[in-house]
Amino acid sequence: MKHLILFVSAVFIGLTACTEDTLDTINKDNEHPSPETVAASLQLTDAIMATGFSTVSGDYAFYLSSLNEQEIGVGNNQMMRAELRNASEWAASTTFNNVWNATYGNLMNIRQMINKITNEVPGNEGQYDLLGMAQVLEALNFGVLTDMHGDIPYSEAAQGQAILQPKLDAQQDVYAGILQTLEDAISNLGQGKDLSSAGNQDIAFNNDVNQWLATAYALKARYLIHQLAVTDNRNTLLQQVKTAAEEAVSLGFNGFTISEFNGVTCDNPWSAYLWSRYYVASSNTVANLMQATDDPRFNHYTYGTGTSYQPGDEDVARIADYSQVYPDWYDLGTQPIHLFSVSELYFILAEVQLRLGEDATSAFQTAVEASVSEILGWYGEDTSIASSFAQSLGTPTLQTLFEQKYIAQCVDEQVETYNDIRRLKAMGESYITLTNPLNTQSGINRYPECLPYGNSSVLGNPNINDAYGDGTYIYTNKTWINGGN
Repeated sequence: MKHLILFVSAVFIGLTACTEDTLDTINKDNEHPSPETVAASLQLTDAIMATGFSTVSGDYAFYLSSLNEQEIGVGNNQMMRAELRNASEWAASTTFNNVWNATYGNLMNIRQMINKITNEVPGNEGQYDLLGMAQVLEALNFGVLTDMHGDIPYSEAAQGQAILQPKLDAQQDVYAGILQTLEDAISNLGQGKDLSSAGNQDIAFNNDVNQWLATAYALKARYLIHQLAVTDNRNTLLQQVKTAAEEAVSLGFNGFTISEFNGVTCDNPWSAYLWSRYYVASSNTVANLMQATDDPRFNHYTYGTGTSYQPGDEDVARIADYSQVYPDWYDLGTQPIHLFSVSELYFILAEVQLRLGEDATSAFQTAVEASVSEILGWYGEDTSIASSFAQSLGTPTLQTLFEQKYIAQCVDEQVETYNDIRRLKAMGESYITLTNPLNTQSGINRYPECLPYGNSSVLGNPNINDAYGDGTYIYTNKTWINGGN
């Protein structure tokens, strides 16, 4: 009997140990490991796609297409209210909450990548090329956020649970940080030019480090020229912009794009947006500029009908039967996202050359041709027309340059158009005449100088809540780069 008791006790002891081991592991998710254990390279694809899909070609671009009059908002819903410059739509913290959260979420992913490599977490050591790629993406994401919102969480942002209520950094300091990040990216990409740390995760350039390097210089040119309205020495700044832009050109910049869409199972975000809501229609502002120069893009912009609509027309904006004409490229589903287009780079270079009193004809024509040939190429049309059209525009002036840049960016680069419109206004210049009569209502400005902070931070961060107030600051407070404080 004694031996039987000892045997049974041993069995139960064994079962208990086995059960404790099982309980230790039963709640572990082995299929979805924590971000800390994932190699930095495996985070790159999501970082690139999120930058394009959410930050560059998401809600910011959708709403700004109406504000810039590059398209008009219709559908008797959110975009109708945006088109009619409804303050409860533009100033609400809920309007841009999704893209605000998505961009900061993406920045947390990007900063995790950077920390793993710089801290030499095992498996991530010495990946200078990947580090440079992550820094380029960080600069671009913070660049969009500060251009849209002005002062933003930056130095303390994207730290996870460590800092839940980050402070607001002045836009001037954010810009200094962005430009330093790009300098670091340029250095790291130079060190890592013979590496292939990203493997098959680089959906933008397929491990072509020179293209990442060219992108870093292109972004440097962008964020330098954004400061033109607030610099004390324009000629010095223009020379810096020119040097950066020419370096991107010399490296053979092909455009920072995402071309992963097939129009069936994976759609361009503009196409997905249109097909689900049909909130977009063609604007007279763009169509009239196209018609004035016999632009070969006009037929596609008006879906072959020649029809477009007056911005701010309430009767048009309220139509919700999907009958309005819109640019037919949004029906492709396969068009790429432009995070930084070839045409933008050459437009920047041409602007600098014009402001320095130099011949900008070649850069200007290259910019126009890049835009036109790409669009015609989507339809299998003769792209040689693009060259002859660019030449027909003659020697550029700032007027013709910004008109053509405005047209080129009406596909999916509305964020940069908004930056241009405000920058030029701060410099006392205007080359695009906006015609929506509701931009001013009862003598009050209803064209936002910036966009409101996201609702999650307004509710959860006292620093942002104080800055947001009732939201109407967006009509009066200019951002630093646009001549504000």
